[in-house]
Amino acid sequence: MPETCILGIDEVGRGPWAGPLVVGAVVLGEKFFAQNLLQQPTEIQDFWHSLTDSKKLTDKKRTALSKIILSEAAATGLGWVSAPELDQRGLSASLKLATRRAVKQVLATKTPFTEIIIDGTINFLDDTPLSDRVTLLKKADFLIKEVSAASIIAKVARDEYMKNLANQYPDYGFERHVGYGTAAHRAALEKYGTCPEHRQSFKPIQKIAQNKQPGISILARSGPRTAITASPTARGQYAENLVADYLKSQGHNIIAHNFKTKAYEIDLISTLENQIFFTEVKYRKNTNHGTSLEQITAAKQCQMQFAAQAFLSQHPEIKHQPVLAAAAASGVPPQIEAWFALA
Repeated sequence: MPETCILGIDEVGRGPWAGPLVVGAVVLGEKFFAQNLLQQPTEIQDFWHSLTDSKKLTDKKRTALSKIILSEAAATGLGWVSAPELDQRGLSASLKLATRRAVKQVLATKTPFTEIIIDGTINFLDDTPLSDRVTLLKKADFLIKEVSAASIIAKVARDEYMKNLANQYPDYGFERHVGYGTAAHRAALEKYGTCPEHRQSFKPIQKIAQNKQPGISILARSGPRTAITASPTARGQYAENLVADYLKSQGHNIIAHNFKTKAYEIDLISTLENQIFFTEVKYRKNTNHGTSLEQITAAKQCQMQFAAQAFLSQHPEIKHQPVLAAAAASGVPPQIEAWFALA
């Protein structure tokens, strides 16, 4: 290993009104060190000279560089904090959490590094064994290649997430502003209200939400128009958001949507007082062949239990009492029939 091997860290998504916060972490490795660079193929040399602050690159260039970083770098990590998590924890704690999630992925590869450079002025690893390796540097994403690489993979990953989100919430224009507070975004919020991906703790969102009917999200407002003609999958998503709105109206804090493991999934995760609820939402177009809740069998409840355990193992800081719950919806557009805790 060279005398100095840097782990570069940078964040994307600190200021948007919607969507996740993402932190990138990259160790480029020996292939990219100056003494070895001339021995590498021309595309690797060109890549090295192209690395800079992700904001100074075009979408096309960022995407191309991100692919090379993810395939050629010695180690990469991406730490995600969802909008509901950010609302629950606050921005400072979320930046720290996302950084640690990204670094944890790098550590899992057992790739060696001698120094950590974080873009900015705050050490998000300040109370960890890695703290003494950290150097803080303003504009590091412009000055340090590893930090540039971290900013690029984080930016591309988050932008892709937001563009995919636009398929679920088409009225907001997420594919254009990727959640930032543009005039078009504000106009959409004033017309439709918020959706579950909006950061409810941010003052601009709170101000707009105060002028809208409580508990109504974009899907509840535009849903009757889209749900009647949309696919069963879209109607199911519509039903999930109706249940989420209902839980919010009852004082729940929604902390995750569609949490997935390799084998199981939980539709909604919410907290209320000292309990955390794992809700399975079942939707049927009609009840001619039984109610939606008949689909929640004993086997399904076991799957829910495994998924809940997986979520809690990933979030040891959550000490709430876990409760499995079920919600039923039917009709076109969907209407909520019931929500209750499972015995």
